[in-house]
Amino acid sequence: MRYLTSQFNLISSLEQPVHPLVGFGDCSALILCGGQGSRMGGRDKGLIEWQGRPMVSWLSRLVRPLTDELLISCNRNVERYAPFADRLLRDEHADFSGPLAGIREGLRGMRHGWLLVVPCDLPNLDRTLLDSLWQKAQVSSGRPVMLRQGVHWQPLVSLLPRTALSLLEQAWSDGERSPRELLLRLDAVALDCAGDDPRLLNINTPHLLHQSPVALPSQGRRLPVRELTC
Repeated sequence: MRYLTSQFNLISSLEQPVHPLVGFGDCSALILCGGQGSRMGGRDKGLIEWQGRPMVSWLSRLVRPLTDELLISCNRNVERYAPFADRLLRDEHADFSGPLAGIREGLRGMRHGWLLVVPCDLPNLDRTLLDSLWQKAQVSSGRPVMLRQGVHWQPLVSLLPRTALSLLEQAWSDGERSPRELLLRLDAVALDCAGDDPRLLNINTPHLLHQSPVALPSQGRRLPVRELTC
């Protein structure tokens, strides 16, 4: 595991919480920014501007009030990511092994009992959804929690206990690279959300980058805030 340090270790005023919020307690947070960005033509997705700010800044601003340990998994542009996190993590191997590699380093490096995982390309995520995830974890008997939309699991929005690391390391040694399969092997608990919940719209293509923040590609309509519930 490689930690990245930098003189850029302060969160800018832009990234400070708008108002004080109660955090999650024994929980670190990990923003996944370590991918190749193949659907974005190889661009570093976390640093692409959306609604006037880098996408990573939206996630940092969201999770910053929840934890005293905000981690970012990134494999390039470390100086630009440093202002948004307490600590940066780099994959063990510089081959863009996928999001499970970032989750692996997060579990290895965190100092709390739980790890909240979010990807950099979901800038519409909100506090209500993450609160629901945390509440589900409190009654999960130590099992991971991940989002599910109908029959589709969303493992990159999840909470993993520290105890998941040993099974992850074994699975990694056996060649497993799928976060979904790993979490299912850990008997993850589901937090069910609507299939068209706009908070879970991945901004992972140039086309989606320029769409309205809550416009659904399948329906082309806006959902009122009251419908945005898990």
